[in-house]
Amino acid sequence: MLFHIWQQVKASPNVILINIIGLLLLGLMSLYSISILQEENSSNAFAKQILFLGPAIILMFIMTVLSKRFIHKYIYFFYCLIILLVSIPFFGQETAGTYRWINFGFSFGLQPSEIAKWIIVITLAKYLSDNNLQVHKFSSNIIPFFIATIPTVIVLNQPDLGTAFVMMVPVIPMLYWVGARPYHLFLIIAPLLSIITAFNVIVFALWSTIVGIIIFRSMDKLWTGVTIFFFNVFLGLMFPILWNFLRPFQKNRILTFFNPEIDPLGAGYHIIQSKTALGSGGLIGKGLGEGTQSQLKFLPVQESDFVVSVIGEELGMISLVIMLLLFALLIVKMINLSYSAPDRFSGLIIIGIASIFLSHVFINCSMATGLIPVKGLPLPFISYGGSFFLSSFMMVGLVLNFGRTEIE
Repeated sequence: MLFHIWQQVKASPNVILINIIGLLLLGLMSLYSISILQEENSSNAFAKQILFLGPAIILMFIMTVLSKRFIHKYIYFFYCLIILLVSIPFFGQETAGTYRWINFGFSFGLQPSEIAKWIIVITLAKYLSDNNLQVHKFSSNIIPFFIATIPTVIVLNQPDLGTAFVMMVPVIPMLYWVGARPYHLFLIIAPLLSIITAFNVIVFALWSTIVGIIIFRSMDKLWTGVTIFFFNVFLGLMFPILWNFLRPFQKNRILTFFNPEIDPLGAGYHIIQSKTALGSGGLIGKGLGEGTQSQLKFLPVQESDFVVSVIGEELGMISLVIMLLLFALLIVKMINLSYSAPDRFSGLIIIGIASIFLSHVFINCSMATGLIPVKGLPLPFISYGGSFFLSSFMMVGLVLNFGRTEIE
């Protein structure tokens, strides 16, 4: 009897709320700690996060009970609407050198690109589920990428490279989920990797060898494979030209990623202070409110981008392991829900949302530890941030809605 009840509870999508609560509490503890000794104008993160929690839960509930048929029927309309919304900030006031927010007054601005992430996912889910695609053909991958690219290009010009990257991430796992050939997906992302690896001759040579082997083993026609191979090599050789199109701050972030010491008080400052905070926390941390890097404000943007460093310094490595475990269980549960979903549309939405959460966790944690260049992306349910905080709870509501096994 008890085992049967446990199996029902375990299969329910509501189980993910346990992970959400754990992550939320950890985030609120960190934000409270940050606010202890900080100036009044920067101590509002904890209070504002509490304030946003009420609307976030309401929006999550709305997304949970919203009709699946309504979402499926009108998602193309909302897709067009979100393209309009991510364009509106260009007509507003510039904030910190970017055009990302729609200002509603009362010190609150909406970042529509956060909503666009899961609007793209639902749009892709409708297209891939409604059309009887022959996904083993390469041409079947073009329209899904086109759907994601339109709002992504707009966001990229705000500029917001991190958010633009996350908006494109769900396309690959969603196509794979419906049966696209891994080789075709590889061909799509290979040009980007060819450009990225061109920073070093040895790395580029190794990558070119890998590309050549994969193409040789997978292509039916030799001339087609040779064309694709040399196309990727050509893109890598174009790296010096493409480098000139990057903005100065983007160049500095990439250079300091490889050697933070070349600009320890500028672009490399974030990485150095983050690593110092993480290393000084040890196994159990210095204690809540006792972190020198965070409390003495050496650690920048600690409420959002570098909240992992605050947790590591004050609560220790054990807390970070627990945090990553909660995220892992959350994402694994979402993947399981996608496979047990009652229809293809529902499963695609859940796998897309899981991809968004996974990309945020990976980028934020990798950035804080110096594994990738610094790029401002918040940590779900932990970092301070109104638009992303609300959007994260809305995505949870969608998972709870489409993860139910009963069909409407």
